[in-house]
Amino acid sequence: MIAEFPKLEDLPRQTASDVKNKWRDVVREVHESGSVAITNHSSVEVVLVNAQAYRQLAASAAALKEREAALLEQLSAQFQQRLASLQAPDAANKAAAVFQRKGRLSTRPKAGASY
Repeated sequence: MIAEFPKLEDLPRQTASDVKNKWRDVVREVHESGSVAITNHSSVEVVLVNAQAYRQLAASAAALKEREAALLEQLSAQFQQRLASLQAPDAANKAAAVFQRKGRLSTRPKAGASY
């Protein structure tokens, strides 16, 4: 859903004075090319985009924000689940038992094609 936009350096350019004095020509160019970089003293200060490009940008930003919120909610749920297991009444005893084993397993590991 993310729209492809040209690089800032590749956009057609208009000076701020042209925008002020030749608004209709600038609007026509925006309709033809999709966007125009507005310069002031040879430096791009503003990009003028058509309404459709703006809608695409707004929709893409909203979709990314929703995706971010969903991912944060999922991470928060995972964190809460792990925190709850650490706060369980027997968590300290289980951790102590792991350290007492000193890396030894209680049963032999199973491996091979039959497992």
